[in-house]
This record gives sequence, C-alpha cells and structure tokens, in this order.
Amino acid sequence: MTRTRLLAALVMTPLAVAAILLMSTPWLVAVAAVLFMIGLWEWFDLAEIEDTLSRAVLLIANLAVMVALVWASRSSSGYTLVLFQLVSVIGVAWWLLALLWLGRYEFASDHDTHARVFKLAAGALSIIPAWCALAWIHASQPNGHRWLLTALAIVWAADSGAYFAGRKFGGRWFPGRKLAARISPNKTIEGLLGGIAAGILVGIGFALFSGAQLSQLPAVSVIALAAVLFSVVGDLFESLLKRHVGVKDSGNLIPGHGGILDRIDGVLAALPVFAIGKAVLGF
Repeated sequence: MTRTRLLAALVMTPLAVAAILLMSTPWLVAVAAVLFMIGLWEWFDLAEIEDTLSRAVLLIANLAVMVALVWASRSSSGYTLVLFQLVSVIGVAWWLLALLWLGRYEFASDHDTHARVFKLAAGALSIIPAWCALAWIHASQPNGHRWLLTALAIVWAADSGAYFAGRKFGGRWFPGRKLAARISPNKTIEGLLGGIAAGILVGIGFALFSGAQLSQLPAVSVIALAAVLFSVVGDLFESLLKRHVGVKDSGNLIPGHGGILDRIDGVLAALPVFAIGKAVLGF
C-alpha cells in the first residue's frame, strides 16, 4: 500500500505544483472548483444521499453559490476579494464548531432523522470557504501562487510526517493513549507531533521561497502550526463521517489514497485559517 501511495503521490504532486505556479488565478480557481465538487459528491455518499437527482440538485446548488460569489465580486477595476475573505472567516468559525462535533460522536449519526441536513450543511461550509481561501491566497500580491503552494505543502508535509512518525513511534512515547480512538484508532499522539514538526519546518522553507523575511518566520511558524492543527480537525471530521456509515475511504478514484475527499479533507480546514493568518500577521 505504501508503494502504491508513493507512486500516486509522485504523479499527483508535480501536476498540482505546476498548476499552482503556472496557472492564472481564474483558471486555477476553475480547476479547484471541479476537484472540490468531486469531493462534495463523495461527501454526499457519506451523508447517504443515494438518489442521483437529489445529489445533482445539491451539487448544482453549491456550485451556484460559488458562481454567485464570483459574479458579486466584480468591480469596475476587475474583482474584489472581500466576499471571499468573509466566507473564509465563516469557514474558520465552522471548523471550530466541527471540533465540538468531534467530541460528540453520536451527533447526527442516525440518518433516519434530520442528521443528513447537518452533514449537508457541513459539506457546504467545508467546501465553499476552502475554495474561497484558495482563490484569496493565489490572487494575493506578491507571490500569491507561491504562498498557496506553501499552504498546501504544510498540509502535505504534516500528513506525511504524521503517517511515518505514527508508524515508527506510535505508542512508544504515549503508551495506551490515542489521538481520537473512537473516530480514528490508527492516529497517535506521536503521529500528531511528527506532523506538526514536519508542517512547521516545511512551512518555514516554503515561506522563504515565497519571499518571507527572516523577521516574519515566527509568524509563519504560528500560522503553520494553526494550519496543521486545523488540518487534523478536517481529517478527523471526515473520519467521523466515514465511521457513521461504516466505510474506509470516501471513494476509490486515487489508487492507494481513496477518493478526492480523502486527499483534501485536511486542506479544506487548513486553507481558511492560513489565508486569514497570512492577512492578519502580514506576511
């Protein structure tokens, strides 16, 4: 499985990096919208929306919100990012609420009731703000494309660091203690610490590549830490949804990695906090 994951990553990573660095913001946002909509379609599976027509209507409704945001952001001089910034803030607020949801495993687990409504709302609040944050970061000046790569590299590094640290050290430093045993029994505290270390180190390196000054690196480290922690919340939340329906992966589109949602769950939570942190701390 590790070899399959590695081969898939070796194919996907150069394509993602090339798209981020070479595409204009409108084109990148369009491509991201397609990927995020695929992830949302998989989210419907986790909410057990089985009727194809209902799924299509829900997908179109979410896409319509994204199109409306672009349309409403037009100005005489081009586009304004105010709405994208506002929606990104809403995204951060949502993921803080999601953290509370993680502490209540049974909440919305019974799909014979109104639980689907909560999970569909959670899907919109996860996908749309992340897409807005992606557009905001990439469109920012200077070097927005490099800063977006930095944000994604932090999540990718944290994911890999947690995976390998968990495999090598899991259970040694904190025996008998899991990160979230009921939601994701394979995740360890050691893996979390390895992911944090990898995310911060990679964040610092990519920030220098993006034009950050040495004096800005402490601020970058703080936001990298926040992005990693939020990415863990995103990962755990998707794991919670999968536990509720008894599946291992959100799909099988990517060999060794599952579905698109399995690959972007941490990104969905990390992008809004990185975008806001970058704006507030001014790097």
